Amino acid sequence: MTNDHRAPTGPGPAGPAPAVLAQNQYGKAETRVVRITRDGATHHLKDLNVSVALSGEMTEVHHHGRNTNVLPTDTVKNTVYAFAKEHGIASAEGFGLLLARHFVTTQEPIHRARVRIEEYAWDRVEAPTPAPHPAGTPEPRHSFVRRGQETRVTQITYDGARWEVVSGLTGLVVLNSTHSEFWGYTKDPYTTLPEAYDRILATEVSGRWRFHWSDDADPEPAWDTSYTRTRAHALQAFAGTYSLSLQQTLYAMGARIIEHRPEIAEVRLSLPNKHHFLVDLEPFGLDNDNEVYRVADRPYGLIEATVVRDGVEPRIPVDLSHP
Repeated sequence: MTNDHRAPTGPGPAGPAPAVLAQNQYGKAETRVVRITRDGATHHLKDLNVSVALSGEMTEVHHHGRNTNVLPTDTVKNTVYAFAKEHGIASAEGFGLLLARHFVTTQEPIHRARVRIEEYAWDRVEAPTPAPHPAGTPEPRHSFVRRGQETRVTQITYDGARWEVVSGLTGLVVLNSTHSEFWGYTKDPYTTLPEAYDRILATEVSGRWRFHWSDDADPEPAWDTSYTRTRAHALQAFAGTYSLSLQQTLYAMGARIIEHRPEIAEVRLSLPNKHHFLVDLEPFGLDNDNEVYRVADRPYGLIEATVVRDGVEPRIPVDLSHP
């Protein structure tokens, strides 16, 4: 008997199927861009969150790491900022059309561009009358409040004899597109922040206020009216303060509430500084005259303080107005 070691010639079990690249895309997600249009003393604001996804001839980069057909995602981000300056932002849809057309028509390997945009709506806050601005100059219109973000809150404590009512709000996002500076601060070897003489001031107000009312024998405050007017006074102070620091603005907001709402004894405010940084457009041959900003949500400065009526002992816990 002989041993035959030759490989079988008939059909045998199939080997593993080769891997095949299927759908793929890449791009830059969540580029926050704020565009300020200055029409004299009246400013107009567009606030977008732009995500771009590109697809096309990308086999080589996936299989072999060859980047010949790859437009860097950093370039995609820069294009968003540059287009905000060059074309403005009339609408989210129009801005998205410009971007998508640009990527497909200027980059041969890119066959498809998808642009998703979230737009954050802002309502104008009119400055108080008379507004604190130089005589003979136009009425400033540069203060805004983010639409649809605010949550009204309250905390009620009762011991069978006395009430304590602490009400307030969270998530009230406000912005001044000018009339804000920050300079003359302490500097040490680790300080890199440049002084600012015209900046965006934006914050997300978290506030609590404690009522004088504590006894059933006294009439209750008109809760809804009090909330509406207290909120309005906070906004009026924000809009009407030429700010040299967020601390100054915070005190102006708390003081205005105390001075105009006699039912309130104490105000505690927590204001995170929602930083807006001017985008450097010089590499693209473009000026940026306080028009195009990138938004950084963290880390952030957090400014907190309590403002009380003269003679009142503060009782709102310092950690109640912010996590």
